[in-house]
Amino acid sequence: MSWIENRFEEGLIVTSADWVINWARSNSIWPMTFGLACCAIEMMAVGASRFDLDRFGAGAFRATPRQSDLMIVAGTVTYKMASRLKRLYNQMPDPKYVIAMGACTVGGGPYFKHGYHVVKGVDLVVPVDIYVPGCPPRPESLLEGIMRLQDKIRRQSIGKLSGDRPLEPIMVS
Repeated sequence: MSWIENRFEEGLIVTSADWVINWARSNSIWPMTFGLACCAIEMMAVGASRFDLDRFGAGAFRATPRQSDLMIVAGTVTYKMASRLKRLYNQMPDPKYVIAMGACTVGGGPYFKHGYHVVKGVDLVVPVDIYVPGCPPRPESLLEGIMRLQDKIRRQSIGKLSGDRPLEPIMVS
């Protein structure tokens, strides 16, 4: 028998505020629809019934940045689109997260060497939390990226005194 048994009423749960808040945040991610190219089709497939993004609490795609906390950038980001991407990112409420999906989003893709109009990685425009490589990446890869994002959210601390530094970005293999 441990020393804590029979010291509290039955049904009382003792936990930290960090754990409860991060559990709620990680299981209620609302992504914003931001498909730019062919990777958007794979992003739409994740929301369909075969892959069922709803079971992770992230199935409610939002059309406005003010109601979303995850931006999935899927496709080629051009310099013309970069300012709009940054504006939408700034309109999202804190805490906000970004998943870079696809080879064009992560590093410019096949346009890296000869394309003058393509941003050489969306991390030059907005801070990226999860990188999902591939051309186009499979829907399973995006699901793994969302699960890694959930793990990252669960490790965060909400207190200012406990170290409010950002966590390192993660590359999904």
